[in-house]
Amino acid sequence: MPNIKLQSSDGEIFAVDIEIIKCSVTIKTMLEDLGIDEAEEEVVPLPNVNSAILNKIIQWATYHKDDLPPPSFEDEAEENSNDDISSWDADFLKVEQSTLFELILAANYLNIKDLLNITCKTVANMIEGKTTTELCEIFNINRDCNISEEEQEEECIKKEEKKSVKKRRRRRTRKAVEERDGKE
Repeated sequence: MPNIKLQSSDGEIFAVDIEIIKCSVTIKTMLEDLGIDEAEEEVVPLPNVNSAILNKIIQWATYHKDDLPPPSFEDEAEENSNDDISSWDADFLKVEQSTLFELILAANYLNIKDLLNITCKTVANMIEGKTTTELCEIFNINRDCNISEEEQEEECIKKEEKKSVKKRRRRRTRKAVEERDGKE
């Protein structure tokens, strides 16, 4: 099988079967636009994908090489309602959160729709039914997540009330100045 060489952002070169990596619309289009064929020894640079993530993508693409082609546009709504993630994919995506997010970014950059869908579904499953506090913990958000949502809402109301009071004061001051200037 003919191979193509892909170069990660950190300079590592991977020889990959062209048919496997054609799951990436970006790479497939690049090959067609540049007229690169199997016989050439060209290296395709991927400046937005590091070697660890590119290696994971190649593993995923190799496993899924015999899958049916992606559904047509008409089937897309039906496909998006399906929240099933295969057991192989679920195991494959049992990675650190930072790796999962890097896979999402790379799948988006390389336009690998199926990988993008399952990585996003994995994140959606991670956050489904979580409280604000739990989401802050999951995503390492540094803000006071220990206060309840009611307390946060009350805090917002207080801020809005303060803004409203300041606006009324400014209006009164402006009106008083206008009246004073009008009497002079």
